[in-house]
Formats: sequence, structure tokens, C-alpha cells
Amino acid sequence: MATRISALDASMRALGAEMGEWNDMAVAFGFPNDPHLEHDAIREAVGMWDTSALTKIQLRGPDALAAVDYLVTRNMSRIKVGQSAYCPILKDDGHFCDDAIVFHVAEDHFLVASAIGPSYQLLRDYARDHDLSVELDEDLHIITLQGPKSIDFLETLVDVDLRSLPFSHQLHARLCGQEMMISRTGYSGERGYELYMGSDVVVEVWQELLRLGRPFGLRPVSFGGLEMVHIESGLMAYGAEATEQNTPWEVGMGWAVARDKGDFRGKQALFELEGREKVKFFGIVAEHDDVVEHGAELFIDDQLVGHVTTPAYSRRLGKSLALVHLVPSAAVEGTELQLKGPTIQCRATAASIPFVDPQRKRLHAM
Repeated sequence: MATRISALDASMRALGAEMGEWNDMAVAFGFPNDPHLEHDAIREAVGMWDTSALTKIQLRGPDALAAVDYLVTRNMSRIKVGQSAYCPILKDDGHFCDDAIVFHVAEDHFLVASAIGPSYQLLRDYARDHDLSVELDEDLHIITLQGPKSIDFLETLVDVDLRSLPFSHQLHARLCGQEMMISRTGYSGERGYELYMGSDVVVEVWQELLRLGRPFGLRPVSFGGLEMVHIESGLMAYGAEATEQNTPWEVGMGWAVARDKGDFRGKQALFELEGREKVKFFGIVAEHDDVVEHGAELFIDDQLVGHVTTPAYSRRLGKSLALVHLVPSAAVEGTELQLKGPTIQCRATAASIPFVDPQRKRLHAM
């Protein structure tokens, strides 16, 4: 049973949410509607959901920069105040143990919003011999709004120039009468924003956004609706597409590894593993009229060449899609595969990801 409780828990249940557990918190796995409508809202209008289940860690002190720079593979000295960076976090053997968005909030102050891994304990261990404080911030809550109309909606509620805020930048502003940090980040592949605020105001803000967002087509989104979007957009999830058996090289994240910085966790092992990838993060289109199965195996003739990490059926594309791990030789556009799951067997074709907006123009639009 989950021991962490979001201040928005009752709000989700009031909407009829089917709750499930993620990162030791109950979250909305589904709402009593067609999840494809949630998918459509993110692609065409505005989708909104509670992202408070992330692990939020506040780092403050003279050694805060050194701490995050050692924790992650990115060069954090280049991330200025008001900017953020998505970062892999590695074990000493060069494989994943977590991922996070790291926000440079102020001088000597960083916020780490991480997934389900050990980042908090790693930072506490680092702090024992350095001049910084590491605080697990359970009061901080996050409302995420994603979709092409998210800027049209939110700019009506703030007195700052939100439209010109670039991707991976954040600012502080009043919205719905409350002070918060607004970050142009999110997990959808669409233009969107994340609102960081205290538990004492998040319910009021959520309700106001629900009410005011109706003319913009705003719709609450569950994990079920979001999964379709993240697969179409080829977005990696730690614990699925990236695990402790994978390196950044294997999941297409070499771009997030700084070659020109000092030491970081797993650095030596990571570079020794470059060019020795066992799998490649890729996509498939299955010849099936519904969702294929998690973990289904992929074959060429009778040779096992990969497996499904996360599947979904996209009604918008009219295709059964999946994110997969394939051996590098099979990760070629158009490779014909046989998919074999416990109850579903069908043909499939290897496909490059993202399935939609491959140049990420929507994400970075100004």
C-alpha cells in the first residue's frame, strides 16, 4: 500500500479515478471515460494531471552545484539560474539507476525531480563530506499541463510573458492568485508546462484550472491516457525503457552525456561500455487491432532479437505501437519481426521513433 499521499488524492477520486501506485503514491491510472479522449486533449488542446508522485529534492549550499554535477551525466555548470536539464543518473558500473530533471532555482539552490531510483540517498551520501543541505520536499506538488493550447490558456492567468519562455526554462509567477514556479517542461512531446507549488494551495489551483480550462478543451489525464502519448512521442520511462541493465548509449541518450566535464558517477565504466551496446531503444508497428502485451518477445525467424517494453494502441494513427529493445542489428527501419506474447502472436515491423513529430517541433515551438 502506498504511504505517500498527494494533496490532490481526493480530487482525483472525486473525478472517479481508478487509483494505482507509482513511486509509493496513489495516482490516477484511469478515469471513467474513453482514454483516447485524454490522448486527444494532449495532442489538440490541453491535458492536465498530477505529477506530485515524483521525488522532489531540494539542494542548498555552496556545494550544491558540485553535488548535482557529480550525480548526473550532464555538465550542470552550463545550466544557469532559471534553466533546467533532463539527466540520466548512473550506478558506478555505468548503467542507469534513476533519471531526473534538475532545476537551477537560484544561486547555490537546485531542485531535483527524480523518478523511482535512489537519487535522494545518493545526494545524502555526498552531503556528508560537503557543504550543502539535502531535503526531501514532500510538501511541493506539481500540476502538469500539456498540449498546443496550454500556452493560450495559461497566459490568460499570469502577468508575465509566459509565451516567450523557452523549453527547459522556468520562472516564478502568480497564477490563480498563488505564487509558484512555472517550468516549460513535461512528459508528452507537446508544448507544455509544469506548475510547482505548496500542498496548501494545490487543490484550489487544480479546481480553478479545471473550471477555467473548459473553453480551451482542458481534460484531466490519467496514466492510461498519458501512456499512448509517451509511446507515440518515443519518450523513455525509467524502469521500462531504461533499467539497471541499460546504459545511456543503449536508449539513445548519448546526447545527455557530457564528454568535457570532470568526474561523475559511473563515468569510467560508462565510456568503457560505449560501442558495446547489447540493445537499442526502438519502435515497432504491430499487425494487430489492439494493444500487444508488455514483455512480448520479438523474433527474426526463430532467433530472439528483442522484447516489448511499453505498448499502446493509437486510435489517432490507427496503429498498434510499442517501444521496444532490439539487438542493434535488428533496429533498422522496416525490419520484419514476429511478435510472440502469452496470448498475442502477430507480425510486426521495426520503426524509428518518435512515431509523431520526429523533429520535436511541437515541443520546442515558440
